[in-house]
Amino acid sequence: MRTSWGRVRARQHADVPTSGEAAELWSRVLRRRGALVLSALGVGWSGVAATGLGMPRGLWLVGGALVLAGLFAGVAHRSVPRTDGGMTERLRDHPPEWRRLLVRTSGSLALVLAVVLVLGVTTRSPQVLAPFAAVAMGAHGLPAAYALDQPEYRWAGAGLVLAGATGVALLIAVTPYDVVRDVVGALAALSLLGTAARLSVRP
Repeated sequence: MRTSWGRVRARQHADVPTSGEAAELWSRVLRRRGALVLSALGVGWSGVAATGLGMPRGLWLVGGALVLAGLFAGVAHRSVPRTDGGMTERLRDHPPEWRRLLVRTSGSLALVLAVVLVLGVTTRSPQVLAPFAAVAMGAHGLPAAYALDQPEYRWAGAGLVLAGATGVALLIAVTPYDVVRDVVGALAALSLLGTAARLSVRP
């Protein structure tokens, strides 16, 4: 476990604010951005689930996800009063070279998703797209959680991996593709929106 001085040195090396209101604001901005990004991804995955439901149920599902995403965005951007003890936001403890790590992992995710898309199209196996994409995005949650010092990203990552693994199991069981999309999309959306809800209210 790092000492308080060790954390300060790490933040200085990571080129982020180390103390005071600037550090608190930085941490709050990262948390709010995370809530927004996860909410948007959750809406996207609800759209995947909706493609197997048909109208009007699919439209209601996406509409509900949009309402939740808007609610989480509003809660995340609420004003946070300072306490008598000072700071209310947990300061991020970034590892050195965290920006480079985040760029590399994001680039790797984009490459893997592109490969999955190409394979799904060229092999005429679109049923693998949703499960494999969910697993790839879930795996990205681990390095993102480390780079941004946001442990909740592991929850979203685990949920996405579970969604993808469930989808693969359903495909092996020769489940209709509409059902696979419903299950994978719903599990992924619940994981992402649930994590976004937690980030929106975390002090």
